[in-house]
Amino acid sequence: MQKEEYRFGFDVYSSSNELLPEDAVLVEAARKVTEKAYAPYSQFQVGAVAKLNNGETISGTNQENASYPVGICAERVLLASASMLHTDVPVHTMAIAYHNLNGESGHPVSPCGMCRQYIAEYETRTNQPIRLILTGMEGKVYVIEKASQLLPLSFGSADLK
Repeated sequence: MQKEEYRFGFDVYSSSNELLPEDAVLVEAARKVTEKAYAPYSQFQVGAVAKLNNGETISGTNQENASYPVGICAERVLLASASMLHTDVPVHTMAIAYHNLNGESGHPVSPCGMCRQYIAEYETRTNQPIRLILTGMEGKVYVIEKASQLLPLSFGSADLK
């Protein structure tokens, strides 16, 4: 038997004030765009803003539905829009923020499993890692250099060959 281990590191900032200016701009935009989320059921508004390699920025918010499985997360709204509006342009950095209207919003949260899969495949599709910046409306900020690090042993297009 052989034992394998998976580890990854990420940077933790005490607030967005410690970020590089271009990262702080994305964080503030992600926090602001949470206002556009449609989250009448969970009251958990998520906003995502990405900077593309061509310098454009694009955003997305979660969109809920009374039939819960029909909703879509902010990250997938953003990436679907990016692929339509800027076909084959890689995403350099994505900032994801949330505002929990029923509780605290002061610590980073990570993308759900479905979004992790979607983001990992987007990285493969564009042949470039996506930096993630995770935050709430205040407090700590996590910076992860490659989104695919959040989904070790992932299933991907190579598995279908």
